[in-house]
Amino acid sequence: MERVPTTTTGRELPHPDRAEIRLETVLHALADPVRLRIAHSLDAFGEGAGQGAACSDVELPVSPSTATHHYRVLREAGVINQCYRGTAKINCLRRADLDALFPGLLDAVLRAAARQLKR
Repeated sequence: MERVPTTTTGRELPHPDRAEIRLETVLHALADPVRLRIAHSLDAFGEGAGQGAACSDVELPVSPSTATHHYRVLREAGVINQCYRGTAKINCLRRADLDALFPGLLDAVLRAAARQLKR
């Protein structure tokens, strides 16, 4: 697993390299309604320099410890990147990696999630 550099805190979280991301793992991670909501919310925050959202920025219907579990599953599947900024974990979708490996998948899943949320 790739170690993604963090900010000045020196804490690092393991992330899979792009080549290690597997379709079935990504689909499993996104199959859970809470994790799908996280991905959908992070998409709304965007990505790039200075972008992303702290875990507390995404409202979830679960306890903080359960939310931590869901973020970890998404990170280990290669769906999100997490890094520390101060004491906050900042989360971003790994859109470039997912689009390169599975073109159109993330957009299709997020569009379906948005339609489902409207129902």
